[in-house]
Amino acid sequence: MNKRNYITILLALTASVSVMGQHWKQADTLGLRECMEYALQHSVDMEIGRADIDDDRIARRDAILQAFTPRISAEIGVYSNFGRSIDPETNTYLSTASFNQSSGISGAITLFNGFEAINNMRISKTAQQMGLDGQRQIVDRICLAVIEAYYNVVYYSQLTGVLEDMVENAQQSLLLAQRQQELGQKGYADVVQLEAQVAEREYELINMVNARESAYIDLQDVMFWPTDEKLVIDIAFADEGNGDVLLGYSSADLDELTSSALNTVPRVAIAKGHVRNSEYSLKTARWQLAPSLNLYGGWSTSYYTYPGQTGYVPTPYWDQFRNNGGEYVQLSLSFPIFSSLYKFSNISRRKNDLRRSNAEYDRVVREVQSEVRRAVQDCEGASLAYVQAERQSAAQEAAFELNRRKFEQGLISSIEFQTASGNYLRAKAERLNALLRYSLKSKVVNYYSGIPYLEQEL
Repeated sequence: MNKRNYITILLALTASVSVMGQHWKQADTLGLRECMEYALQHSVDMEIGRADIDDDRIARRDAILQAFTPRISAEIGVYSNFGRSIDPETNTYLSTASFNQSSGISGAITLFNGFEAINNMRISKTAQQMGLDGQRQIVDRICLAVIEAYYNVVYYSQLTGVLEDMVENAQQSLLLAQRQQELGQKGYADVVQLEAQVAEREYELINMVNARESAYIDLQDVMFWPTDEKLVIDIAFADEGNGDVLLGYSSADLDELTSSALNTVPRVAIAKGHVRNSEYSLKTARWQLAPSLNLYGGWSTSYYTYPGQTGYVPTPYWDQFRNNGGEYVQLSLSFPIFSSLYKFSNISRRKNDLRRSNAEYDRVVREVQSEVRRAVQDCEGASLAYVQAERQSAAQEAAFELNRRKFEQGLISSIEFQTASGNYLRAKAERLNALLRYSLKSKVVNYYSGIPYLEQEL
């Protein structure tokens, strides 16, 4: 998906918080995509990221204005003198009180300062894009956290359902064994063994319910879900399974996936932006050794009077305002000669910043390459584990049903039935864990291929 389109969708999504807020409260059951969207709309990190983007936009505007607009200022001053002063008209000393008022407006623009303004514009543009990439990084992190928390709820919820069925089956088997004991078909040891099995299953069910509720709390925390509202999610997809499994990646596929990840993962783009800005800062520092050229211009006027001088008739204010007015234009060329080696030290610091940025970029690229290989390996391993767990679960379910019928007919002991029940429970848990793990790993691989978590099929 195009980065610009993705950012547009993201901004449109986050801008609709107030409109969509009531929708979430009215929904009975939320799917994985709805949970991610809710988390993005209510995340504090997203709000902080939007504020940072606004700061970057302001910095971009300031850099443009600094490069192409002059600095203009106006001033007005009023003062009274009660002692000896110079008459501005005759340029002679007077010993009388005077009143003076001055006004002026001036402007200045930098014609050349070592391309500092141009480089600042480039730096601000890169920083603005880095801010958008940082926002995408926050989106990806939140979505992945929601997926993991969501899958934990699904896992414990599904196992809770399995254990409820196991408790019900164990209780029915216990009732059957008690009737068979009364008829003399089973002994006291078998009944006691089944009572222990019922107690064990009930204990496991209580622990699983507690784990499910804890997983719900984690999911609500990630989503910023209101604590006074009940959250219900869709867990039915785990019953259907996933028939499409990954068979394997070739070396060419892995290279293509790595290249896609380096072009789409926000962390790489941010590191590349730091390198680019470090290069601009170094260029600016070097050009500070060149002379700077500035243009100044202004206009000023003044008014004066001597209220303490007998017989003095002041010139009217507006006549003085026109007659005393003056303009000036100044072109200044400044050559840096010596500034305590500050500019040379600044160049050295900018070089070190560039070295650090390049090293950080190389580290990020290396990490992403390793993450892609690890994600592919984990996904392939999870796919094989899921296929085997699916077969094992089906086989253990068939074996459990067979042993249950044998136990009801008195053909096997309670110990053998308890063993078959435990094997079936473990197989169901392993199958569910393998399914969710494969689903998560496949989403990570799709993410590195350039598909955001929000755009993937769930």
